[in-house]
Amino acid sequence: MSNERMGTGLIPPHVKSFMDWAAEDTEGFWEDAAIKASSEIHWFKKWDKVFNWDYPNFQWYIGGLTNICYNAVDYNIKRGRSGRTAIIAESGETGEIKSVTYAQLHSIVKQYAAALRGMGVKRGDRVAIYMPNGIESASAMLACARIGAIHVVIFAGFSANAVADRVNISGAEYVLTQDEGLRRGKPVALKPIIDDGLALAPAGQIKKVVVLKKSEERVPPMQEGRDIYWDEFLAGAEGQSSDYELMESNDPLFMLPTSGTTAKPKVTVQKHGGYQMYVYCMGKWIYGMKEEDVWFATSDIGWIVGHSFNVYGPLLHGCTTILYEGTPDFPRKDMWWELASRNKATALWLSPTGVRGLMRLGIEHTEKHDLSSIERIFCAGEVLNPPAWSWLQEEVFKNKIPVMDHMWQTETSGPIFANPYGLGIIPIKPGSAHIPVPGVVAEVVDEKTGAPMEAGQKGVIVIKRPFPGLVSTLWGDPDGLKTNYWEKLESTKGSYYCGDAAARDEDGYIWFAGRSDEVIKIAAHRIGTVEVESSLIGHPAVVEAGVSGVPDELRGEVACAFVVLKAGYEASDDLKKELIAHIRKTMGAIVVMKDIQFVSMLPKTRSGKIMRRVMKTLMMGNDLGDLSTIEEEASVSEIREAIGKMQ
Repeated sequence: MSNERMGTGLIPPHVKSFMDWAAEDTEGFWEDAAIKASSEIHWFKKWDKVFNWDYPNFQWYIGGLTNICYNAVDYNIKRGRSGRTAIIAESGETGEIKSVTYAQLHSIVKQYAAALRGMGVKRGDRVAIYMPNGIESASAMLACARIGAIHVVIFAGFSANAVADRVNISGAEYVLTQDEGLRRGKPVALKPIIDDGLALAPAGQIKKVVVLKKSEERVPPMQEGRDIYWDEFLAGAEGQSSDYELMESNDPLFMLPTSGTTAKPKVTVQKHGGYQMYVYCMGKWIYGMKEEDVWFATSDIGWIVGHSFNVYGPLLHGCTTILYEGTPDFPRKDMWWELASRNKATALWLSPTGVRGLMRLGIEHTEKHDLSSIERIFCAGEVLNPPAWSWLQEEVFKNKIPVMDHMWQTETSGPIFANPYGLGIIPIKPGSAHIPVPGVVAEVVDEKTGAPMEAGQKGVIVIKRPFPGLVSTLWGDPDGLKTNYWEKLESTKGSYYCGDAAARDEDGYIWFAGRSDEVIKIAAHRIGTVEVESSLIGHPAVVEAGVSGVPDELRGEVACAFVVLKAGYEASDDLKKELIAHIRKTMGAIVVMKDIQFVSMLPKTRSGKIMRRVMKTLMMGNDLGDLSTIEEEASVSEIREAIGKMQ
């Protein structure tokens, strides 16, 4: 965003000048950031060059030697944080609560590192981790980073086919897993899913599968010669080095597929140097992280948020991170609130889906608990609709703390649009993701011409140049960066294409309307799916909505909506008419609705994003394609049934 377009005074001068510096002198900006962060981010050898861009490929801090595990664990010991709690792990399912200090985490990670080496894992090897949130899974990630192995965390809830896809494309030879987990009090066997997935891997690829046994009643299937229990794995640490490897800044740290809301996931690769710098800086500039924080991000380690701000980000800042296994409403409806209160959490990181779920459960569950320790709340994953923001900001927290929406992608490793709370908070505009973060030079452009859009006009978001957290490699796809991002459209060639439709207002704030291929074009008007969803959620009967466009002979496209009602409301033709009238009142007559159907759930990814492509594909009668990331397959059947009722 150019300086002239953010000159209305809402952005504090020191924040604006910081952003301008990044836009004008990218290399100088990020070198200064690394030098100033040296008290927390250690380099064993300083970089020879900050940035190299051999389009479309780029590198950061070239020649620098570092190790993110060292900085997340060992360096905290050296800074006198040995006795500070590093991780609190809680299971809502079992009630089990465990915590470790930085000294204890250091000991565990070193033991795991030696055990990995004892099992034959070498620098550059890929290790798949199929485990729920917990101290063991987080420590396994850190141990892989410590010895230079590349971790491939697979959400412990994915199907065997999804496991197979990720193991096959990554070439992982080692797997760390758990015998079973729990879902709403019922055992979920994880080991058989791993076995079925690995059966689809090339013969001989998998060398070892390590199983953490949780059940005292059931014995998991074990393949002789390949599978070992955790105790045997740890025994292999005997006589092995637990030391950290010196990693060149651009050595791979982990692989993580994208969330798959629009198509088959792409496998992103993040690197030791650039990733740790970006996650650390975003923690400081956006989240205001400090070592006294008790940080509660409700994500899972299987997603990018879990990597960046359940594990690495909080530990790089020397604070306490809470890892929660379970759902927010089982076995009690106040699980998250109770956990935040009891641990005196100072910051919450929630998905908008999570907020809407809490809304649905009712405000009375928040009123049971003392939440006065919470200083700020951040939301991302989708647009935080204004009604959901209002509920959390005004009704739950009585405007005593800020609730801030922001936006990022798997490919960006951290925020790219946000309220710079850590530098200086700017006015909150409900429904906006706020402004580009320092170091990210972004623009809203015309999808056909690439020309910058005027304030208030919808276009597509592009990022003009790389930043340290941006994906620089797609595993197994050497041309993927160019075809998926840097040259996705002829009009945006030379810029990173985010794939999101948005508008910029006169203050420089960004308003996302949905994925660019989900924008509905009704009689030449471009209507964002998110805008219609927000209108629906603004009605007192609606807690959640999913909207998609369908072809119409007269207008080109019209909108269809699937609506989840709040408790106490019943579906009816009268309510449907009332909702259509509400959309017209709040958005105008340009929004033409084909129909509204009532459902009990929407199709979502397991990270909580509404899969609008599933709704549209079903309405068009086309093949659904890859559904490996879907949360509830039953939601597809429900949408299909609802489509059958459409008028």
